[in-house]
Amino acid sequence: MASDSSFDVVSQFDEQELVNAIDQTRREVSTRYDLKDTKTEIAHASESITIVTDSTMTLKSVRDILETKAIRRNLSLKIFKPGKEETASGGKVRQVIELQQGLSQELAKEISKHIRDTYPKVRPQIQGDAVRVAAKSRDELQAVITLLKQKDYPVALQFINYRG
Repeated sequence: MASDSSFDVVSQFDEQELVNAIDQTRREVSTRYDLKDTKTEIAHASESITIVTDSTMTLKSVRDILETKAIRRNLSLKIFKPGKEETASGGKVRQVIELQQGLSQELAKEISKHIRDTYPKVRPQIQGDAVRVAAKSRDELQAVITLLKQKDYPVALQFINYRG
């Protein structure tokens, strides 16, 4: 009997790379001429980033810098889910950016159905917030990866634990 090959489809990001991107953003905001005196604060919690600054325009600039630093560190912009801008004390503006990680149950079902419909010999299996994809042929697994990369999902997908 031929052994099965498999891999996992997950949605996660490197926490340390995110911390580095936030630190670089803080450094650039404190040294950039147009943002130096805005008293911008960037707070990082485990599942969110909070930006407090003087105006909507500086908030947009800070978010733009953060997204640029994240892209440079190979982080997908799909991990950021910006909330509403709200007024904070002292006439400032605050925005909380949620960090998305893990596949929701609905999305995992959608991914596994899409795989089953396209490749009937491949066996997707939902395991918590990941989808394990197994098949006899490595070529089919490569085709599944290509298929999932082509479809635009609302979260960033990674393909890990490839076992041949």
